[in-house]
Amino acid sequence: MTLQKQVGFWIGGLLVLVLTLYVLRGMLLPFVAGLALAYFLNPLVTHLGRVGLPRVIGTMLVIGTFIVIFILLTILIIPLLGNQLTAFVARLPGYVVQLQALATDRNREWLQAVFGERLPDVSRSVSELVTQSIGWIGGFLQGLWSGGAAFISLFSLFVVTPVVAFYLLRDWPRLMNKIDSWLPLRQRETILELMREIDVALAAFVRGQASVCLALMIFYSVALTGAGLNFGLLIGLSTGALSFVPYVGSLTGMILAVGVAIVQFWPNWTMVFIVLGIFVIGQFFEAYVLYPNLVGESVGLHPVWLLFALFAFAALFGFVGLLLAVPMAAAIGVLTRFAIRKYLASPLYTGVPRAEVAASTRD
Repeated sequence: MTLQKQVGFWIGGLLVLVLTLYVLRGMLLPFVAGLALAYFLNPLVTHLGRVGLPRVIGTMLVIGTFIVIFILLTILIIPLLGNQLTAFVARLPGYVVQLQALATDRNREWLQAVFGERLPDVSRSVSELVTQSIGWIGGFLQGLWSGGAAFISLFSLFVVTPVVAFYLLRDWPRLMNKIDSWLPLRQRETILELMREIDVALAAFVRGQASVCLALMIFYSVALTGAGLNFGLLIGLSTGALSFVPYVGSLTGMILAVGVAIVQFWPNWTMVFIVLGIFVIGQFFEAYVLYPNLVGESVGLHPVWLLFALFAFAALFGFVGLLLAVPMAAAIGVLTRFAIRKYLASPLYTGVPRAEVAASTRD
């Protein structure tokens, strides 16, 4: 088979895969979620196998523990978060108006010097802007949900996902060996090397960053709640969860927390600086302790590229796209770096034919 036919075959296969994912995106959520869960938990099951526990028993133990923890979190935390989220969304326009009033009242003299005696009434426009933003965010989330779970119920998601994860975890080594046996013989070593690079990048980011997010969720929620901040649990957990994209979570959480603190504790600036100090400590803890030890610097996923991938795949595939964004971004990054290495070693870049390069190497 010529190179052109090989390239055409793989491009055609990729297009068929993308088209299949797009057509079936409404029913793929529990299966993609099960695959992601199996990939995340596979090292733990493998470790249990190394200490002598049969893989089936280890899989049952790990999946059972995950289900118990998930049920406990659903019963204990989800209702509380739901109440806080509802109250926070209802009070957010008022918070923004109060912040705007504090800013204009204390700086009325220089604002009048700039705008004249009649200051622009921005409180109404700001409130309307926040209300519209909340409506847009709600519509965006609703679109994600409808795009990802239009043909399945919430009950089926909770039932199918652990079942899929169990069977994938149980048969993981056999599945990987079977996939390896399907690879083209001449390119097998190159493909396996690329797959190892993708796995290293993906494992380092997904498992490492998930551990970082969990630690930050615990730290921020406990610290902000202990400081007496309104909606401290909601803001803390959201900050840690959004930290999956580096810098996005901490910046978003800090803006929300400091804004709520100013409205809540005004004019007590001490409490505002305490809230700000919590985020300074959290950033130091994340940058110098958690990230170097749990994620590392060789992941190869730039925050801007990751953010773009999340939005792009969410727009294409809904909620399923959010689950596919990180592995696809890691795979595309590895393949792009491989293509660049090939280009830099090719005559297209060097301007020297391969035969001349080989001859000079022998000389």
